[in-house]
Amino acid sequence: MFITECPRDAMQGIQAFIPTEVKIEYLNLLLECGFDRLDFGSFVSPKAIPQMRDTEEVLLNLNPSETALLAIVANTKGVDQAVQFNRVTFVGFPFSISEQFQIRNTNATILQSRETLKVIAKQVSEAGKKLQVYLSMGFGNPYGDFWSSSLVLDQARYLSEELGIEHLALSDTIGCASPSQIEEIFSLVHSNLPDVKLGLHLHATPNNAENLVLASVAAGCQNMDSALLGFGGCPMAKDDLTGNIDTETILRICISKGIQTNINEKAITQAINMANNIFNTYK
Repeated sequence: MFITECPRDAMQGIQAFIPTEVKIEYLNLLLECGFDRLDFGSFVSPKAIPQMRDTEEVLLNLNPSETALLAIVANTKGVDQAVQFNRVTFVGFPFSISEQFQIRNTNATILQSRETLKVIAKQVSEAGKKLQVYLSMGFGNPYGDFWSSSLVLDQARYLSEELGIEHLALSDTIGCASPSQIEEIFSLVHSNLPDVKLGLHLHATPNNAENLVLASVAAGCQNMDSALLGFGGCPMAKDDLTGNIDTETILRICISKGIQTNINEKAITQAINMANNIFNTYK
């Protein structure tokens, strides 16, 4: 299982500013855990996401690691910042199925975001980086915007075939997906776009994380995002009960099913303890 740990997603909605030195210590501990990829920060407006205003300083103090680093951006300016750093391997961009959420999240319509993505894809490619696009609201939305599994596939096909994007993640931004829906939509997109490296970025309530992970594995997903202890979620679609899929559930299911991960047990235990301290101190 390819696991992306998402401390950026866990931290970004917290109002109390987490000191930069605390972030650096925590992220360096996560880099010892053996995750395949670390969603460590974002190059976005500090007015929109003030918690991430120290991303550059944090990045410059991260230890060498085989874990790939991913930075989130919302526009071409963010890409210009992200690609300056050799340590950044992936640049992530949220592309929504929902018109209203795209506007809330990036201050642009879906059509405008398509044009932005064309430019971003070129920027990222020319810099020798990889582009990860998240299909936000991929399992429904709370705004009444039209949604269907066919629409999800159409948008994914456009990103893959028209823009050449190889890395996509179906994202349940508000934690509304059912296990059967996850199996259906992941299988639909994967079977129609077999060359796309397709992942899942799911949000969940504490009670349904296990069933969603089991459904993901049953659908053949080998690429999942998560956060230790399930903290986080999208501040642009905030629900206090809905956080990230907790990493512990993914690891437990992988062990029970004999699915290989590269996780260092000692380091992950230390990281869980530190996460518990951080997220119960800063709220």
